[in-house]
Parts: sequence; structure tokens; C-alpha cells
Amino acid sequence: MLILFTFESGKILLWLVEFQEDKQKFSIYRLLRYTTDLMEGHPEATVVPLVLFTRRARWKKDVTRSIESRLGDREFLHFEYQLVRLFDYRATDYYDYPNPVVKILLPKMNYSPGERGEVIRRAYQGLFELVKPVLFDKYVDFIDVYAGVKEEEKQSLYKEIFEEKDTAMLAQYIREKGFQEGLVKGKLEGKLEGELKGKCAVLERQLTRRFGPLPAWAKEQLNSATDAQLDNWAERILDAQTLQEVLAQ
Repeated sequence: MLILFTFESGKILLWLVEFQEDKQKFSIYRLLRYTTDLMEGHPEATVVPLVLFTRRARWKKDVTRSIESRLGDREFLHFEYQLVRLFDYRATDYYDYPNPVVKILLPKMNYSPGERGEVIRRAYQGLFELVKPVLFDKYVDFIDVYAGVKEEEKQSLYKEIFEEKDTAMLAQYIREKGFQEGLVKGKLEGKLEGELKGKCAVLERQLTRRFGPLPAWAKEQLNSATDAQLDNWAERILDAQTLQEVLAQ
């Protein structure tokens, strides 16, 4: 990820940010290549490489922090980067930090199991307060992914958000969002149900024309059929000799 800063003096600062969950997969040589590519493409900018290690665990072994190439007193290459281990930071210290990226990364910081719910709620609330709704919808899923939030836990978190006065605006937004999504889902389900009933009615007329008035068991079977079953039965009409052959499971 690239972050560009332009100052009034005309100086350009280009942050190269790499997110790394598994430190075993980190390569300082790959990072060096990315950095030099940016330096070549943007010679007017100062490129600062930064690696965010996101796994919530203590390290037993460090990663390579720098590389160099020298001969005698001459140094031909020296490369290092800014390293940030999110687990080194207490999540509670950043509850009020006014940066949406920090809010998204809160679940990757250090906290006790008992603080988990509060950390995730703070992440939701902080992101909601700092960005527009369209961006909140886009990035709130990152919080769920980083925290490993399952649907059951999410519903529990929403319940707590609905009950807290400090999160009233977020609670209202979640309700309205859910209502709107429910309307869309309801319209879609209604459309599909209507199409299914229409297909069922057509097949019933075809069967009646072919085999005469349908018995109750056949009508019941048609009314409870799936879309795939109706399609399958419609194909059988051409070759089947009896109603039972058409509606065979």
C-alpha cells in the first residue's frame, strides 16, 4: 500500500506500507526491490518503507532489520525499514486516536481476552465517527476479518451497541442498513417466489392437458417442488407415458 504526502515546500514523501501476518514470509530483499522500483519511478520523492506485522503473538525470533554490502571501509549498500509490531501496542491506548486506519487495526493490537468485545466495538464506533458511511461499509469488514468475528459474535456485539448510549448513532445506522438490505432481499425473494409459482402453474397446465385432471398428491408435489425439480419434470413430459413417470423423485 502506498501513502503519498505532499508538503507546501514541494517535498514529496512516499510511504511504502507492507502488511505482514506471517513474519516467516517476510523478505527484506523483496522489500528492497519494491523500494528501489518506487525510487526509480518517483525520483523526486523520499520513499520510506514500513512493515506492519499484524500477528497477535510475541516473537521468539526477530526478523532481518537491515542489510548492507561493504568492502573494507567502503559501504556500497545499506537498507533498512521502519518496523511496527502491532502486538507491541495496547489497544486501549488508541481508543481515542483520530485515525481510521488505527481503528481498523485495533483488533490486531494487544489486549486481554476480556477486553475483546470492547476493542471490536471501539473499532466499529471509531471508524463510523471518522469516515463517511460509504467508506464505513467498505472497511468495516476489515475489522471483522482482523478480529476473526463470527456471525454469532457479531450479533452479540450489535446487541451491546444497541444498548449503549454512546453508540446510539452507530446503532441507528446498523438498523437502517439492515432494514434496507432486508427490503432488497425481500424483493429478490419475492421475485424468485413469483417466478417459481408461475413455472409451477405452467407445468400444471401442461400435465393436465397431457394426463387429464391432476390428483391431489400431484398438485401437492408440484406446489412443494424446487426450481430444479420443476425444470426436470418439464423435460420428462415429452417422453413419459404416465403422470407417475413425470413426477418420479
